[in-house]
Amino acid sequence: MTDRPRDGFTIFLTGLPSAGKTTTAEALRRVLAARTSRLVTLLDADVLRRERWPHLGFSRADREANLRGMAGLAADITKRGGIAICAAIAPYAGVRDELRVSIEPVGGFILVHVATPMPICERRDPKGLYVRARRGEIERFTGISDVYEPPTAPDVVVDTTELSPDAAARRILDHLAVHGYVGP
Repeated sequence: MTDRPRDGFTIFLTGLPSAGKTTTAEALRRVLAARTSRLVTLLDADVLRRERWPHLGFSRADREANLRGMAGLAADITKRGGIAICAAIAPYAGVRDELRVSIEPVGGFILVHVATPMPICERRDPKGLYVRARRGEIERFTGISDVYEPPTAPDVVVDTTELSPDAAARRILDHLAVHGYVGP
């Protein structure tokens, strides 16, 4: 086991819309903030798009630009010894790999696949986006009219149909402890 008590790191949660990424990330942020004196920052792709890059749309290029901006913020937090928790659909494997490569030189990168099945995501969808996408009202909707490439080798997998947000956060925390990012 590597001892990394001072190293910063990024935890990147990816999954379909309404999979439970942000809810899990918020639970994880609370747990980590209570266990460490390090800065713990939650970066949500939807919030960043709305507040920092409102000009971005949902083309592949715009989605990737949003993720690269998020990665830049996460790398800065990581480089300074903090903990960045990122929640994003991040549907394309290539850009997720790019994010890992951009962050690992300055600290750890842990990829979490929130592998909640699409039927569950559709049932949970509070905004009715899946219904609108199936009717053709939303173009390039991940999982319906645009691809979601599931990670082939995530560091952690959680399915929020089987785990509460707190239990999913504990599973991620267990991984962090085994790999020396946090104490047991």
